[in-house]
Amino acid sequence: MATPHPGPAPATGRARATSSPNVVKHFKFERRGKLRIHKKPNAEQVHACFPWLEAELRVVQPRVLVLLGATAAQALLGSSFRVSRQRGRFLESDLAPRVLATVHPSSILRAPDEEARALAYEGFVADLSVVAEELREPASG
Repeated sequence: MATPHPGPAPATGRARATSSPNVVKHFKFERRGKLRIHKKPNAEQVHACFPWLEAELRVVQPRVLVLLGATAAQALLGSSFRVSRQRGRFLESDLAPRVLATVHPSSILRAPDEEARALAYEGFVADLSVVAEELREPASG
């Protein structure tokens, strides 16, 4: 099983058919010894970073926008969005032609045991398989 990286996303500088940009452009954390524990951004921080996100989406123009985790999904789809109930299927949005939300990869690492991690990983792969299938189709337009 691949191991997701539970930290700041690397900047690649490459446009792709898919995009999964950070909703907040900084890594908010609390230090616990040598560890940096991720802290959820508040609405003000999400709102402050939104112009950069919009600009990034205009430049990249992804065919598919993948929202990783509740923070990204709720920031862009509304506070009532629930990844646990609405993940793995394409949603209507002005953000990109196709938008799909799934769990954040770090949530797989936080699963309580190996069986739960395997199940979470399987669900994550299934969600991303929906994206892969979409990208096998020729781009329209």
